Formats: sequence, C-alpha cells, structure tokens
Amino acid sequence: MKRGLKKFYNLVEALQKLPTIGKKSAIRLSYYMLMQDNLSASKLAYAIEDGLKNITKCNSCGAMSENEICEICLDEHRDHNLLCIVENSKDIYFIEESSIFSGKYFVLDQLEDKYIHKLHDIVIKNRVKEIIFALTPSISNDALILYIEDKLKNIDVSFSKIAQGVPTGVNLENVDMLSLSKAIESRTKV
Repeated sequence: MKRGLKKFYNLVEALQKLPTIGKKSAIRLSYYMLMQDNLSASKLAYAIEDGLKNITKCNSCGAMSENEICEICLDEHRDHNLLCIVENSKDIYFIEESSIFSGKYFVLDQLEDKYIHKLHDIVIKNRVKEIIFALTPSISNDALILYIEDKLKNIDVSFSKIAQGVPTGVNLENVDMLSLSKAIESRTKV
C-alpha cells in the first residue's frame, strides 16, 4: 500500500516525530487532515508556518515571545521582587494558566556560564528578593538548585522551591517513591 502513497506516509512520519503521537494516531490524523477536513489542515499548516516565522525566545527571560522582549518582562504591574526559574518556556504557560503567580520568570534550559551571568544580572537589576524554583523534582535538579544558590550567595535573596509530593486524588500505590518520600518529608501540621 505504501508504493502509491509516499506523500501520505511522509506526513505520517512527520507527525510521529511529535511527542505522544504514535503510528496509529499519526495515520488517523493524516487521514483526517487529507481526506476529511482540508480546511483545518490548511489552518494548521498556516499556524505552524506563522509560529515558526514569528515566535522566538525573549532576550531577557527566555520565554516564548513574538517580540524581542516578552509581554511578561514588559509588564510593569508584575512583582519584580519574585523570580520563578523554570526549565522551559512551556512551564511558564502552565503557571500563567493558574493565575496564582504575579512575578517574573527566567528559563534555565541550559546550564552555561552566560545564562548564570544573565540570571545574576536580572536578580541585581530587578532587586529580586525571592527566587522560586519551579523545576521537575529530581536529584539533578536538586543539584542545580544548590549550584544556583552558590552562584548567587553574595546577593541578598531568599530561595524556595515549589511543593512536591502526592497529587490530589491519586492512590499511594500509584505514586513513585521519590514523590512519596518528598511528601512525607514536607508534611504539614493539620
């Protein structure tokens, strides 16, 4: 069947490279776009092309932006004293959706000296009082937190990290050991 459908299978292979898309889903999506809803497929293709042309990293914090400096960095109403360090700009999207955080962000997706210097400069310039680490719980990220604390030890800033442990509604048998141990260590009085 592949012989006469090279372009179809090229689309299937391209979709399979996306996270969480397996072969069956890629085939289903390809068929739907090509045979059932050309208009949606065209809109998707345009949105991807437009995004590739116009979305870049913010020069200040590293978030996704359509400009040199993102909307969050430019927003004077945000709390300059709070800085949330995330692993990637996608994390900012989820935190912003919660509407619970009103500070600024810094994406630390690479551990290179230039990013550490940039972080240092932002902390000084904005007179940051607290850095919140919103990183995936892991031994390597705990080491990263210690490394950042050490690099910024000469600045009067406090450090915290987001809580971790057992998610609401999840049975203990379905929780990994690291999350369970962190939940027990970080327990609160009732």
